Amino acid sequence: MSITYDPSSRSFYLDGKGLTYAFCINDFDYAEHLYLGAPIAHDDIRYCRAYGGTSTVATVPGTDCGWSYQRCLPEISFFGTGDYREPCVMVENLAGDRLTELLYDGHEILPEKPKMETMPSMRGGETLLLHLRDRISGFAADLYYTVYDDSSVIARRIVYKNGGSDRILLRRAYSFTLPVPRADLDILTLHGAHNSERQVEVIPMHHGVVSIDSKRTASSHTLNPFMALCAPDATEESGEVFGVSLVYSSSFVLKVEGDTDGTANVCGGINDLDFSWRLEPGEELETPEVVVAYSSEGLGAMSRAYHDAYRNHLINEARVFEHRPLLVNNWEATYFTFDSDKLCAIADAAHGTGIDTFVLDDGWFGIRNNDRSGLGDWVVNEEKLGGGLRRIIDHVHSLGMKFGLWFEPEMVNEDSELYRAHPDYAIGAPDRPHSYSRHQFVLDLTRAEVRDYIVESVNSVLRDNAIDYVKWDFNRNITESWSHGRDAERQSEFAHRYALGLYDICERIVNANPKVFFEGCAGGGGRFDPAMLYYFAQIWTSDDTDAEERTRIQWGTSLVYPLSAMSCHVSACPNHQTTRTTSIDTRADIAHLGATGYELDTTKWTDEDRATVARQTAKYRSIQDLVLTGDLYRIDDPYRSNYFSVALVARDKSEAHVVVYRRLGSPNRPPKRLRLRGLDPDKRYYIAELDVTLSGSTLMGVGLVPAFPRGDFLSITYSLREA
Repeated sequence: MSITYDPSSRSFYLDGKGLTYAFCINDFDYAEHLYLGAPIAHDDIRYCRAYGGTSTVATVPGTDCGWSYQRCLPEISFFGTGDYREPCVMVENLAGDRLTELLYDGHEILPEKPKMETMPSMRGGETLLLHLRDRISGFAADLYYTVYDDSSVIARRIVYKNGGSDRILLRRAYSFTLPVPRADLDILTLHGAHNSERQVEVIPMHHGVVSIDSKRTASSHTLNPFMALCAPDATEESGEVFGVSLVYSSSFVLKVEGDTDGTANVCGGINDLDFSWRLEPGEELETPEVVVAYSSEGLGAMSRAYHDAYRNHLINEARVFEHRPLLVNNWEATYFTFDSDKLCAIADAAHGTGIDTFVLDDGWFGIRNNDRSGLGDWVVNEEKLGGGLRRIIDHVHSLGMKFGLWFEPEMVNEDSELYRAHPDYAIGAPDRPHSYSRHQFVLDLTRAEVRDYIVESVNSVLRDNAIDYVKWDFNRNITESWSHGRDAERQSEFAHRYALGLYDICERIVNANPKVFFEGCAGGGGRFDPAMLYYFAQIWTSDDTDAEERTRIQWGTSLVYPLSAMSCHVSACPNHQTTRTTSIDTRADIAHLGATGYELDTTKWTDEDRATVARQTAKYRSIQDLVLTGDLYRIDDPYRSNYFSVALVARDKSEAHVVVYRRLGSPNRPPKRLRLRGLDPDKRYYIAELDVTLSGSTLMGVGLVPAFPRGDFLSITYSLREA
């Protein structure tokens, strides 16, 4: 696995696990894309360039030879010099023109990828640094390409630099341009809403631009910063798939453009709506990293490539493979109405069932008896919790359990001591009324003094109390994007500066508390993105905990994110979001496909309930290593069938955990045949639930026939171990 430069053809070959990426520097010093696909030899493949007609193209500036940038596949596309595709970057020069021509200015091959200064990024991997420069203005772009020997991905990003003597204004600063050598593709994206995150949507490619984005200063419930381009015949197991996943948590855009030459061009990064960025001479701007995945074996292999990449190179190394807290959260049990006695009773009822962590959710601080007051005042509400947090913490620890606490550090209520003292700390434009969402405003993380207040307030609570776990929430999106900390000309830098501020406080809180386990949350799954996974080893997947709804939410999420990153709870029935009733075993079987826990009132459990939960937690402990490290094979798609089924398979193929769920039962329906995936065909596996031993080839070829009882919303699991 390496990066090779051939000086005779001026071609670069980037070889990672299961892929080759190739481009050349052509006769006009333009970085011209040649290939992304399955591994190939380092032949001179410039012969494959097919340029099409010339009647509607403009020549390279300063020439009259018929050559045009429009006829080349770009490594970076730019505006105004004959390339009419979506530009990756737009620069407004001091004279008012928006022209740039980024041409080869050298390269470096680095043994390991440099860490990004201002944003989360992947770790490690051999890296190509390609220097491009505009020879008139001095504006430059450094393109980074990183390959890995353990996952079929390439990490890419761009750093834009003002190497001239005049101020410039970036009107667009995307992270990448990626040509795809075919346009007969389907576009897969993950859309959604609160309680319905990351739903799979597939549309055919067409001529012109297909764009997904967020304008919310968050990666958002509505569209995830991910896109896959799939061959029309691609399935879970076969066909070409190209994936792009943006490591970013603010307003973003991803675009794919079908061109008349039969190719597609993908680009994206920071959303350029309401965006500009001023660069003085000598200044630079880092763009968010994008992780490009390639699979010749369908969506399943693409997903496993992302899972491997994010577990091995993105998520906190100290936490990624750590056994996760198996917790009970008091939120759906009490909401805001609790005292120390009630909380202690919930912990007491959970003790002895295998639950090892108690989490106190919203309502413990300030004057916080509903969602209209208290946010920003991170001091204990003594009226609710006499003596502070210590009584409940000591009680939980005396049970041999860990204690967790909820924060929403980025928010403030109008009815709070913080807002009364510093109304300017809230985002909002002068003389204009605020928009409300959940009766709260967002603090201005673009300002250093606001970040300092948040960091000190949260770290003070964590310093003064023996807290083992933190749930970090973010329950509204941003409106009235304006900051007291920027002059009028720089207000359109706001959305990206908010992201930089968010990463700054995460660095200063998470890193200052290495013994605390942090989980991310955003009104459910509203900020489930790779950048947040860099800080939070798991993220609350959705506020919708209904098992039926979760099959689709977790299926879509798993297209990009490993199961270990998904926080999934068993909640009470009728479900608080859908009012649906499903069996507690079904709820557990679905919730066990992630970092699991319970969100209900344990004091209402009967002895039978406690025995059931103890059995469930023991079962989860037996598969937790598969959740953390195993390969996921999706089998039955809940978007297309009455079933949801997946297999988690050990990397050495020695064991597997299989879940099959049936939505609706009906009389005389043909039996379900479940053909497993991912096993070693030559190994033999003992299936404990059936007390039989079968070969991997039989289990994948013939399959199993789950014996569902009568009823709806039922699940069956199988445990396989090498015989």
